[in-house]
Amino acid sequence: MNNQLFDLSGRVALVTGGSKGLGKAMARALALAGADIIISSRHEAELQQALHEILEGTQRRGHLVVADMARREDVDRLAHSALEQMNRVDILINNAGTNLPQEIEQVRDEDWDRIVQINLTSCMALSRALVPQMKQRRWGRVIYISSVMGLASKEGRNAYSATKSALLGLTRSGALELGPFGITVNAVAPGLFLTDLPGRVLTTEEKEQFAQRTALGRWGDPDELAGPVLMLATEAGSYITGATLVVDGGVLCRIF
Repeated sequence: MNNQLFDLSGRVALVTGGSKGLGKAMARALALAGADIIISSRHEAELQQALHEILEGTQRRGHLVVADMARREDVDRLAHSALEQMNRVDILINNAGTNLPQEIEQVRDEDWDRIVQINLTSCMALSRALVPQMKQRRWGRVIYISSVMGLASKEGRNAYSATKSALLGLTRSGALELGPFGITVNAVAPGLFLTDLPGRVLTTEEKEQFAQRTALGRWGDPDELAGPVLMLATEAGSYITGATLVVDGGVLCRIF
């Protein structure tokens, strides 16, 4: 086997929402594969600690940007800062996202607009800003972190499911537009991963109920998303584009 398939030496990766959870795990995997790393989130202290842990033992370069994906100007500033500090972005992982469960009659315009901006519009805007320099080098990877909620849903997940489904359309269109330039565009649809948010808000009983919905009978660890993303980000995934890779422990296998 070609041992260069998963080598990202000389590449630069930007991971939004990279200070914790799935974003941090993905960034760490990319750094271990040889990539220099840019991460963003809203909290500088969390970013500083996360970047230290992501780069530990790798001798890779890193850059952090405090940015709120709900603010258009922050998204633009993130793209500008990434290119200014690292000169290039080869791998863009649009991971930042939010959710506010509400029944349809409870959805407020401001909540809908914020979720759409963070989960969907910011992804488009970052891609729009960073794709041109990928096209110049005729190599790039754009990865949208969708969700199994983009393929199925649950009560009260109106805005979240809508935005995560929309990312799949953005993936397919982007793959067709950018394929001639050597750029692949894919989506990853994670299922149940035991990150900080469910760890805080769910009871032990609820966590067990959710786990039993999977084929494997357990939640995923954030590090278990690293391998699938690494495949899509490297030469190992060079002929995969326009695809949605489901990483859900078998949740979507179950009908009843």
